[in-house]
Amino acid sequence: MAFRGVRGLLFDISGVMYEGGSSGPVAVPGSVDAVRRVHEAGLPLRFCTNESQTTRVILATKLQGLGFDICSEDILSPAPAVCRILRERSLRPHLLVYPDALPEYHGIDLRDPNCVVIGDAAKYFTYDRLNEAFQLLLKLPQPLLFCLGKGKYYKETDGLKLDVGAFTCALEYACNIKAEVVGKPSPAFFTAAVQELQLEPCQVAMIGDDLVGDVGGAQNCGLLGILVRTGKFRPEDEHHPSVTPHTVVDDLSAAVSLILQE
Repeated sequence: MAFRGVRGLLFDISGVMYEGGSSGPVAVPGSVDAVRRVHEAGLPLRFCTNESQTTRVILATKLQGLGFDICSEDILSPAPAVCRILRERSLRPHLLVYPDALPEYHGIDLRDPNCVVIGDAAKYFTYDRLNEAFQLLLKLPQPLLFCLGKGKYYKETDGLKLDVGAFTCALEYACNIKAEVVGKPSPAFFTAAVQELQLEPCQVAMIGDDLVGDVGGAQNCGLLGILVRTGKFRPEDEHHPSVTPHTVVDDLSAAVSLILQE
């Protein structure tokens, strides 16, 4: 009954639609067809991700190669959002991000940085790069740190990987500051996604594999939250002390079936 009023959907991408890894991306079984069924049903859909290792265009191209009907304009990610903040507040960032993501920051003034932006730099999270960001923050009279999402970890085909949140916490601790989160579970990020759909929060369901970032973040903004047992999902997620999904299903295909039958 809770899903009878759903008129629009937000899908997480990594761990829900596909899993990446050293052997290449692999679509989660049934997920390509699930996206197709949503489009055929006429429900507005956006893809709400904290992906910060690459650009939206490259990500969309990768997903299209797996068979998904998706375009870059339908992907909501933290990099464009943080660029809007940087321009609005006349900030010049030091970028601690994955090199493939740098095109997202085209036109942003990087000279004489007065803040730090940290994304999922993966193997580029070296001691020297983290220490450079740490030293810059300490020199600033008002240190300002933006993190693109704050996930603890994510899943690739060869196992769980530390996410940007772990490295953000190191800088927060060392500098005695609190980062501004841009991306899930930030309320501003979910609010912007709902506005894109031109719906009310109670009319939108978020489907993700991250109990806190996807489901909890969405529920805090008045959306419905559906947890899938793929990606980073772990059995203990179903007994979390503070976040209770509206429902838990096996995968994206099952979630879409539930929504469409309502």
